[in-house]
Amino acid sequence: MIDTAPRLAAFIQAFDGTGWVAIDTEADSLHAYPEKLCLIQISTAAGDELVDPLARLDLAPLFAAIADREIIMHAADYDLRMLKKHHAFTPRAIFDTMLASRLLGDRQFGYSHLVQHYLGVALEKGAQKANWAVRPLAPRLEEYARNDTRYLKPLADRLTTDLEAAGRVEWHREACARLIRDSTRPSAVDPDAWRIRGSQTLNRRGLAVLRALWRWRELEAIAADRPPFFIMSHEVLVSIAAAAALGKPDNPIEALLPKHISDRWRTGVGSAVMEGMAVPDPQLPDVPRKVIERLSDAEQKRVTVLQARRDARATDLKIDPTLIANRTMLTDLARNWDEHAGQLMAWQRELMAP
Repeated sequence: MIDTAPRLAAFIQAFDGTGWVAIDTEADSLHAYPEKLCLIQISTAAGDELVDPLARLDLAPLFAAIADREIIMHAADYDLRMLKKHHAFTPRAIFDTMLASRLLGDRQFGYSHLVQHYLGVALEKGAQKANWAVRPLAPRLEEYARNDTRYLKPLADRLTTDLEAAGRVEWHREACARLIRDSTRPSAVDPDAWRIRGSQTLNRRGLAVLRALWRWRELEAIAADRPPFFIMSHEVLVSIAAAAALGKPDNPIEALLPKHISDRWRTGVGSAVMEGMAVPDPQLPDVPRKVIERLSDAEQKRVTVLQARRDARATDLKIDPTLIANRTMLTDLARNWDEHAGQLMAWQRELMAP
């Protein structure tokens, strides 16, 4: 594993001038909070290597060396988000093997399946939930990680040949560019992230308590470097908020707390409950009302026409109809074609046009 500056420099020099780069990443969101990038797998014509982003290396030279290349990836959206978030890296172009396989009509497009189907190589499965932050990595995990990029180049070559034969190379190029754009766009902070599963049953006072409890749990999760559900489950937070809002003496909050909870956490929960109960009535969170925008009869007829057109095109092309337009897009187009057609990629727009 590359975990020192000299090793990194030698690796960059070794693949300098090679024509292709394949990348995958492993992150930890099961054992850490917030999630952290634990491993970067890179394959080039010079070989397959593992780069350790936890070794506090300056990876800027690495990303500078690959910045202008087309990078081969599989199901790149999550990897793109991780590289952007942790290393401010956005590739110029990618070749996504999953997108390519879907555009060719494959209905099973997991990496292992594609490698087996196109290259005849059976890969080991079952390491997806491993703790990639542990050092040293077990030899089995190292081999598993290297395999994630080892076959991307030959797989991309096979898929490129088929895309060319089908006349869909430009479709794939446009889809990959859209994926880069969407996956590296800054994410807006969700002010309602605290409205967790079960919160719809609470009144306004209960929502205020839940919001305070959620904030307490977030701080504890970050301090402990553990996912929030290890601190306290959604169900317990909602139950405490409901009990506090009702104020029934026969349903004490203490009875709802997990067994063996520390005194510090018990105090934190109590403080959060008091914070929520002290919110003035005019400042209580609103109970959300679900607004259903119903289609008019004319719009529903247009949805039916558009769906029939989409499905006919997909059948002819032997691809998943949602690749052309999903249900939400069909509805938007039915409401106002001129306003929403620009959201389609060029090849999608051509297929959806009358």
